[in-house]
Amino acid sequence: MRVIGLMSGTSYDAVDAAAARLTPEDGGETLRLVPLGLVSAPYEDRLRDALAAALPPAPTTLADVCLLDTRIGQAFAALAARADRELCAGRAELIASHGQTVYHWTDAGQVHGTLQLGRPAWIAEATGRPVVSDFRPRDIAAGGQGAPLVALVDLMLLRGRPGTPAALNIGGIANLTALPPAGRPVAFDTGPGNALMDAAVRELTGGRLGYDEDGALAAAGRVHEPLLLRLLAEPYYRLPAPKTTGKELFHHGHLRAALDGCAPLPPQDLLATLARLTARTVADALRPLRVTEVVASGGGTRNPALMAVLREELPPGTALLDSAALGLPAAAKEAYAFAVLGYLALHGLPGNAPGCTGARGPRVLGSLTPGRAPLRLPPVPSRPPVRIAVGPPP
Repeated sequence: MRVIGLMSGTSYDAVDAAAARLTPEDGGETLRLVPLGLVSAPYEDRLRDALAAALPPAPTTLADVCLLDTRIGQAFAALAARADRELCAGRAELIASHGQTVYHWTDAGQVHGTLQLGRPAWIAEATGRPVVSDFRPRDIAAGGQGAPLVALVDLMLLRGRPGTPAALNIGGIANLTALPPAGRPVAFDTGPGNALMDAAVRELTGGRLGYDEDGALAAAGRVHEPLLLRLLAEPYYRLPAPKTTGKELFHHGHLRAALDGCAPLPPQDLLATLARLTARTVADALRPLRVTEVVASGGGTRNPALMAVLREELPPGTALLDSAALGLPAAAKEAYAFAVLGYLALHGLPGNAPGCTGARGPRVLGSLTPGRAPLRLPPVPSRPPVRIAVGPPP
C-alpha cells in the first residue's frame, strides 16, 4: 500500500509529505517500509504569522481558529496532491495527516485534551484519497499523554539493535523513545528542542528571522551559567515519565521570565545558553536509561552547534547517529512515522504504545475521512507488526 504521511511540527515552519510503500512480511510480524521520497512546502508568510499570533499564551478567537483550521487544511491538501503526483505517480491509496498542533492541555502531569488543526476534508477533496487524522485524542481518552505518539514506530525501528538504543526527535519540543534489552520501553518529551532558540531569534530580529541558521550564533557564543541554572530549575524536567509538554510552557514568555533580572546578554551568548539547555535536558533524560545509542531526527539535527554540545553532554561512549543510518532521512522520519500510523489505523491495528504514553491499553488511533471512492476497509490482520524493515526486500 502506498501511503503519504503529512506532518508539521511544533516549529510550524513548513509541511512535510513523505510517501512510503508499506507491505507486511513474515506473516505480518514485519512491516516493510520502502521510502518513496519527501516533498516539503513552507507555510505562506500570512498563514505562519496568523498561526504564531494565535498560539499560547496569545489570546485568540473562534474566528481565528476556524480560519487556521481551513487554511492549514488547504496547505496540507496542496502538498498531499503534489506528493501523490511526484512521489506516487498518482497511485497513493491513503493519506495520514498529523495536522498542526496548536494546544496540548496538560495539568499536574495529566493530559486532558489536545487540538491539531488542518481540516482533513480539504485533503480528501484535493486528492480523492481517504485520510486518517486526529491521531492523538484516542490515546488521551484512554488515559494517555497523547505523545510522543511516534513511540510505537520508534520501537518497531529500534527492535533488534544492540544494547539500549533510543530514538530522539528534536523539533520545537524534543522527545525520546528508549528500548532496553529487558524491562519496559519508555518514551516522553524531554523539554524544549528548538522552541526557545527559535523564540529568541525571532525576538532578537523583530521577527525577521525564525531560527539560528546553521547554529552560527550559538557556535560563536559562550554559555551564561547563571541563566542556564535558572532555566534548568523548571519543574517539568523533574516530573516522572510518562509526560508531555509543548509551547504552552516553552514559549517566549518562559524565556523572558528567566531573563528577568539578568544583565543584557550578547545574542551569541543567549543562543549558546539555550542550545546547551536543550542538550543538557536531553542528556539528563537519557542518562538514567543507560542508553548506548541515540538515533536522532528532526530539524534540530540541522543545527551543528546544537549537535556538537549534545555530543559533549551525552555520557561517554554513547553513539549519536542520524536516522538516515536506519534508512529514514532525519527531515522525513516523523512524516514516515505518521504514514505507518495511518496504515495501522486503516487496518484496525493499535497505533499507541500504552507503556510509553500511559494509556490504559492499545487503541486504534485516528478518525477516517473517506475519499471519492466508496470506502472499503482492508481485513484486519491476525496480529500487528512488531518491527519495521526499511528499504527494498533483500
